[in-house]
Amino acid sequence: MTDMMPAWVRETYGPADGFRLEHIPMPVPRRGEVVLRVEATALSAGDVRLMLGDPLLVRPVFGLTRPKHPVRGMEVAGTVVAVGENAIGAELGERVVGELVGGGGLASHVAVPAARLVPIPPDVSSVTAATLPVSAGTAWQALDRASIGIHSELRADRRRSAHAVPRVLVIGASGGVGTFAVQLAALRGAEVWATCGERNARLVEHLGAVRTLDHRRSPLSALPAGHFDAVIDIAGGIGLRELQRLVAPGGSVVLVTGDGGHVLGPIPRMLKAAILSVGSSRRIRPLAATPRPEILAKLLELTAEGRITPVIEHEYGFDQASAALAHLEAGHTVGKVVVRAVESRE
Repeated sequence: MTDMMPAWVRETYGPADGFRLEHIPMPVPRRGEVVLRVEATALSAGDVRLMLGDPLLVRPVFGLTRPKHPVRGMEVAGTVVAVGENAIGAELGERVVGELVGGGGLASHVAVPAARLVPIPPDVSSVTAATLPVSAGTAWQALDRASIGIHSELRADRRRSAHAVPRVLVIGASGGVGTFAVQLAALRGAEVWATCGERNARLVEHLGAVRTLDHRRSPLSALPAGHFDAVIDIAGGIGLRELQRLVAPGGSVVLVTGDGGHVLGPIPRMLKAAILSVGSSRRIRPLAATPRPEILAKLLELTAEGRITPVIEHEYGFDQASAALAHLEAGHTVGKVVVRAVESRE
């Protein structure tokens, strides 16, 4: 290691074109941490929200007037090159993947708590592994929140009289979380319906959806009431009452999206969801996904077995990281965007 390293930095909140490639101090592992030589960093919608500091509600946590983490990138795969005191769970030279809270992945090296890292199976590339912690982890937790694939014997007695298997609607199925949600729901034995643009319909069907809808052209209000056991709302923009109408008694609407205003973000929508759920058998459940290494380990296993496959729209070189963020900021990304490691100059 040297004392300095390349990283994409923006010291203020704002759009992707404000990032600059700079040299900053190389991280030193603290107690319980390791340092990774980054091999791949996947980007997500959360990176854009933190980049813009939007909604303002996040700023007391992530930096009131400027970001505490000026380097973006929360999904990182790499090799352990330094180990701090009492860092248990990751060994020198091991390839690992994990989620960084706040960011730091768009650099040649990053310090990470060892407890958040999971070994990468030999047959899984670092680029593939980097797509899993946030997006696939969120999809997994959303399905858990809706009890899809959990305690199915109890759910069969309680409801689903009209259809033998759970029917799930994924709204916003072509993005990073959506492409995993479709695959995981199908893997859990659900009949998956999904909304996406017409150009992505074939892809989403290939991932496991039995039917795709473009709700901008075919309103969900045309679907019968109680048609689904669960609705996973990733895209937002649809009224809560309409979402609630779509699920059967005992079913759930899970809100993955951070839909909301510039100041309070999703808080008003979450409060309304709580009010609409009072006394109702059709619950609306906001999701606050968290880093879960035990879930990540299962996702890596499924990936190694070929049972789920990340959809990677584009891989960018490290020198194109600002362009990768700009692409994500523009919206309508299909699947994931990944930035590869700094290329060796040796």
